[in-house]
Amino acid sequence: MQVILREHVDNLGRRGEIVKVADGYARNYLLPRKLALLATEGNKKQIERERGKFVVKEAEEQKVAEAMAERLGALDIAIAKKVGETEALYGSVTTADIADALAAKGVEIDRRKLHLSEPIKRLGEFDVPVRLHPDVTAHVKVRVVAESGQK
Repeated sequence: MQVILREHVDNLGRRGEIVKVADGYARNYLLPRKLALLATEGNKKQIERERGKFVVKEAEEQKVAEAMAERLGALDIAIAKKVGETEALYGSVTTADIADALAAKGVEIDRRKLHLSEPIKRLGEFDVPVRLHPDVTAHVKVRVVAESGQK
């Protein structure tokens, strides 16, 4: 099935593109969430008329994302976790922990925008990428430290 994307969808395409997807993906995910329209002649003409608005909206979103990236780059997050004798963490630091720490600093970020290849399981300093926009990725410094009262 061919659909016209109304919003950017990761690993699929950008706003305004015509893409071919599985019927079930379109029916059950893209169309109900208004992320796409069926690729009919009428919808193609409507998207062409809206293309100017899309360009302006995209530029505005990118500008906001760049400002947020600058703000995130200046932050230094410290997360305290319990550690064992070999300085291995009990549990791990996940994207939810990082999102909570950012929220405590006054920056609301959806945890799905944080990209960890795997959860952090040791003490140290880590650089965590945050994908704010398809063209803008910020990096947040995360320090994992032992809870006070330990080592």
